[in-house]
Amino acid sequence: MRAHSLIGMSFALKASAVCDRAFLEKTAAGYIQAQASGKLDSLPLAANVSYQENDVPLPLSQAVLSNPMTIDFNRTIYDTTECALFTELTAATNPHPYVISTRMLFTNDQRISTIQSVVADTGDWLFNATSYLHWTQQETWDPIPPGRRDTRSVLRAAGDAYLDSWTNATVQVPYGTPCARLEGGIYTGQRNASANSCTMPLFPEPFTISNRRYVVDEVLGAVGIFNDFPFIEKTRPEGTPSTNLFRVEGGRIRYIHEVTVCATRNCGR
Repeated sequence: MRAHSLIGMSFALKASAVCDRAFLEKTAAGYIQAQASGKLDSLPLAANVSYQENDVPLPLSQAVLSNPMTIDFNRTIYDTTECALFTELTAATNPHPYVISTRMLFTNDQRISTIQSVVADTGDWLFNATSYLHWTQQETWDPIPPGRRDTRSVLRAAGDAYLDSWTNATVQVPYGTPCARLEGGIYTGQRNASANSCTMPLFPEPFTISNRRYVVDEVLGAVGIFNDFPFIEKTRPEGTPSTNLFRVEGGRIRYIHEVTVCATRNCGR
């Protein structure tokens, strides 16, 4: 019995060591360095690493990650429970501007097994990297004191409620006041900084936001959701690549970031 307990403790300690915050922070720094240089040497890639860009599998040699880029701002959240990270990059002064959301997963031996990126540029939904950079830099995403942190379930439920409410008026979304939404380059917080709400109107037809993939960070009160967003792109009724990044404080949504890719230039209805 004691041997079984020790084995269990060994596995728990190994998982904790692999997915501690320091490891994820170091990997995120390596990712940012790799994107800035266009060189992948700083990334601990698994031999069979999977890469998807806007839901399309690609070899890394053809990825935006292999192109050097001027990165003006970055923000990362860290999921030590699921061993994952979500990084948002803003490259407004790059000759080719981008806003990129990236999700990474890892093997048990600290190698990157999965990279998924939603890469937005000119022609994507409300895209304006200069505006995105300006507003994201104004926000405060400091660590939340331990006694005031929301649970993983609260954070995830807040993000899901927001997405579900778009076609279901009965869903109660825990919006805070103020709440600001940064969507492409449009920022609701500029209208009424102290009392703005992120309340969304009901969409004119029902749909389901599918293929949700989560990264949850209790320390930063954040949840990132990769998803496929239908309705906005007529040529992709099953949904177009999209990400939503939420900051939640005291159970209430404070910030929402949305990055959505268009299959056809300047999509929308």
